[in-house]
Amino acid sequence: MTPPTPRQVHPIERESYRRLRSRVDTSGMSPLRRAVAERVVHSSADLGYLDDLVLPEEAVLRAAADALAGGAPLVADVQMVAAGITARRALCRVREAKGDPATGLTRSAAAVRLALAEVGPGAVWVVGCAPTALEELLRLDARPVLVIGLPVGFVGAAESKAALRASGLPAVSNISEKGGSAVAAAAANALLYPDLYTDPDLYTDPQFASAEETP
Repeated sequence: MTPPTPRQVHPIERESYRRLRSRVDTSGMSPLRRAVAERVVHSSADLGYLDDLVLPEEAVLRAAADALAGGAPLVADVQMVAAGITARRALCRVREAKGDPATGLTRSAAAVRLALAEVGPGAVWVVGCAPTALEELLRLDARPVLVIGLPVGFVGAAESKAALRASGLPAVSNISEKGGSAVAAAAANALLYPDLYTDPDLYTDPQFASAEETP
């Protein structure tokens, strides 16, 4: 595949990371685990995610990042998640999907079935909205490279993420009911932006240390 175009980091993003790192020390984390955790916090301004996220071993994240770099399919549960993944196109079939009230099949779960029929095993799945999408994925023989499971809500979100962790699948999740499209997309973007985990000075270059948003 063609190497990705180097990403232009905006001064506001640099300042956001500078402030994040001034409040909490993430330097002891391995590169990809740090990249995912910091990207989620950066996207949400919620330092609580550092205690709430459940991250796999570095080797699991590395395998997912390498798979994506090699062209592995990337699937999102809803359009908002797909739109938030900025480095490459993510497949989302929720617009084409139809639920079945008679059987309890939600539209999000039906979309998972459609997407799996299209991509097969070896994909990275990003679920940031519907717990039923994550539940359906766990029922199917998806054999994913990684599941980013961060659905949000009072009903079913925490339970579906607990089920994901219990499944033994390679996964990024969190313990609480919070989550959402923005943080799920952020976790995926962390795997898609190599500079986030290969350049330790990306946000610490002194020339940017005092960068501030201008009108």
